[in-house]
Amino acid sequence: MEIKIGIQHTARELSLESNLPAAYVEAAIAAALKDGGVLTLVDEKDRKVLVPAEKIAYIELGEPTGRRVGFGTI
Repeated sequence: MEIKIGIQHTARELSLESNLPAAYVEAAIAAALKDGGVLTLVDEKDRKVLVPAEKIAYIELGEPTGRRVGFGTI
């Protein structure tokens, strides 16, 4: 699953790939936003990503797409 997190007052978004189920990620996001705590996620390489909930601007969840190569369809 591809996760993109927008951080307030930061030009770049945080992007990570995770093997966690979508339901678990959504529950972790909801709990962090409700409690005002810290959102903790684990990426594919078992690295932890910690984001303070009050600094989250937006979150995008989706499946990773393959990179397109070439100049279009013929």
